[in-house]
Amino acid sequence: MPDQIPTSTRPTPAGEVAALVDGGDMDCGSGLLLLITRAMRRLEPGQVLGIRSAEPSVVVDLPAWADLVGHSVDAQVGETPDGPWWFGVRKAARADQPVAMFSRGGRTPLGQRLWAYTNFDCNLACGYCCAESSPRAAARRLEPDLGREVFGEFRAVGGREVFLTGGEPFMHPRLTELVDAAEGLERTVLTNAMIFGRGRRREMLEALDRSVTLQVSLDSATPDLHDRQRGAGSWARALDGIGLAVSLGFRVRVAATLYDEDPAGVEALHRRLDSEGIAGEDRLIRPVAREGFAQAGVHVSIDTLEPEPTVTADGAWWHPVAVTDPHMRIADAALPVAEVFGVVRDTLAVQDAAARSGRQVFRCA
Repeated sequence: MPDQIPTSTRPTPAGEVAALVDGGDMDCGSGLLLLITRAMRRLEPGQVLGIRSAEPSVVVDLPAWADLVGHSVDAQVGETPDGPWWFGVRKAARADQPVAMFSRGGRTPLGQRLWAYTNFDCNLACGYCCAESSPRAAARRLEPDLGREVFGEFRAVGGREVFLTGGEPFMHPRLTELVDAAEGLERTVLTNAMIFGRGRRREMLEALDRSVTLQVSLDSATPDLHDRQRGAGSWARALDGIGLAVSLGFRVRVAATLYDEDPAGVEALHRRLDSEGIAGEDRLIRPVAREGFAQAGVHVSIDTLEPEPTVTADGAWWHPVAVTDPHMRIADAALPVAEVFGVVRDTLAVQDAAARSGRQVFRCA
């Protein structure tokens, strides 16, 4: 979605406008807040941001947002009585940005963790894949040169850990270089553990520093559920991969993705992981998010999803499960990292201020 549109082809509020954003039908509880927060950060105090929206709730919510932050809505123009509407929002000389609770719910404090999609192609096509990865997906590889810049800036601003996910990271021919680019950070590579057993990919695995953690997907204690969700034969190969990684001295974390947490199935999975030598703290059970290929699962938005800033070769996102959702795109490039985290911090601050004031500023369908 473009964040700037030519003034010659669009009606604008009265007065000089420094930049324009078109929010389409997004509301403040979905992608519009991210879009206007990023645009405002790029303006000087006193400059005006033009905002176009076809969403009726924005007529009420946008002034509430501006009031919380300290900006002013100088103008509002409707293209028709029923919209779309244009707003002119003047950036405050000194915006009293509310203080955000950067570690809400006991989660990892914002700024310490970064997710990176190494690539989007995969040997599997899981029915619930939030990233829409498959053997036919465009690779969209994060190249080591960009990775070095991203991880270097992340370290410089106090980052501590990076999670490298995909797609299947071991399909990236330069994965080892990319992991090395994150040296100095706690590094975890997410993998289905199916393709690094031999040949060039076995060499890539063995070349990784043993300080790297491997997080392997295993959805059930027996093949039935795992293979139904991920493809025939995938359970046995994943289990072989876990055994190989452990034998080579890697710390292995196991993550199960489930539509429903059946207590008997979860207990059976834990018994299986006991037999594989996977420590209790290295086990994660997570729900399916209704994103990407998934037609069912948990609905997520910036209202309901704790931020886990995520970079790809071509952008930055609120959370790794949302990289196919344009409403949760933070930026059109992975750099600068400081701006990515800045947009998230500003958004959290306004969310917290709205919650404290009881205002309904962030509605989500």
